[in-house]
Amino acid sequence: MSKGLIGISETSVKKYLSSIYEKEIELCGIWRLGCEKKEALKSLKAFGYGIPYIIEFRVNGEIKKVVLETLRLEGFGHDHFSDRAQILLWQHSAFNKLPRHVRSVDVGAFTYKRKSLKSLGDCSEFFIVTEYVEGELYHKDLDRIKDKEQLTEIDEKRCAALSDYLVEIHSVKHEAPWLYIRRARELVGHGECIMGLLDSYPPNLNFVDESTLIDIEQKCVVWRWRLKRKAHRLSQVHGDFHPWNIMFHDDVNFTVLDRSRGEWGEPADDVAAMTINYIFYSVRKYGKMFGVFEKLFKLFWENYLHKTDDYEILEVIQPFYAWRGLVVASPIWYPSLTQSVRVKLFNFIKNVLQIEKFDLENVNLYLQ
Repeated sequence: MSKGLIGISETSVKKYLSSIYEKEIELCGIWRLGCEKKEALKSLKAFGYGIPYIIEFRVNGEIKKVVLETLRLEGFGHDHFSDRAQILLWQHSAFNKLPRHVRSVDVGAFTYKRKSLKSLGDCSEFFIVTEYVEGELYHKDLDRIKDKEQLTEIDEKRCAALSDYLVEIHSVKHEAPWLYIRRARELVGHGECIMGLLDSYPPNLNFVDESTLIDIEQKCVVWRWRLKRKAHRLSQVHGDFHPWNIMFHDDVNFTVLDRSRGEWGEPADDVAAMTINYIFYSVRKYGKMFGVFEKLFKLFWENYLHKTDDYEILEVIQPFYAWRGLVVASPIWYPSLTQSVRVKLFNFIKNVLQIEKFDLENVNLYLQ
């Protein structure tokens, strides 16, 4: 069997889904998410790791769709089978606890024989099955805004709705200081976070040198110790609240996807994950914070601060902005960025790590 392929049988898929829905199901098709049904797999031996698949089936006379997904094997703390199992088991336990999150149907495993699927047992790789939701990812709105340089009423309403959503979920607090300390530790040391991102940067880059990356890592360790004193801020969070994890259906109705790394954490995590993208799109379009994206940035922030009265967030968001800055500046995730854009993003990372309080009016100064 080719590397990266799992290989299963239609019979095993039917048996698995029939056990989950407690009724005999009729399999209608399986195809990669993002493709059309006409591109359905002709052989399930082509089933690949780290690729989400839509499974369409009929049960009780009703057509249903679910998404079955595994994790990629390499890098970002996903290297071992147990790493990937931990993430997927947690996701299944946590997705359905967060408002508006796509529902998890089950977490299961492929067996070593790779000819059957079952909920747990003699497994070689875990997978998660979620409900399928229709809609368009929020980044497509931002792509359109970047192209046209115009904001519509719906653009502003959606920005406010996303800010309101964080106001809502962050209002749920939890008294567990050890969880806050863990999230601060993982922000720096987790494979998906700061050190994992730094490890993914190849050597000999033309926009940042190794000594700068070392300096960023050292400053983030100092910030971890500052955050440890802020455990009173522990709140319900999404953990990966960015435009590729938000699916709008119509008007301001949306579903969130792929909650990550824990049910409880620092609200600045979610706010930074979203608002770094207004900066990112603006720098790519204008070379600075300006125009339509500056308006969205301020709308999101001002709405959030007004409704939460959480001005302390401006004193803790710096390492979260550094992490998200490392994501959008990454040559792995965004290989086509210009050197100028990457340099400005690294200016932002270095500058925010040196300030005591983030100033919403000084973004352009941080980019210099």
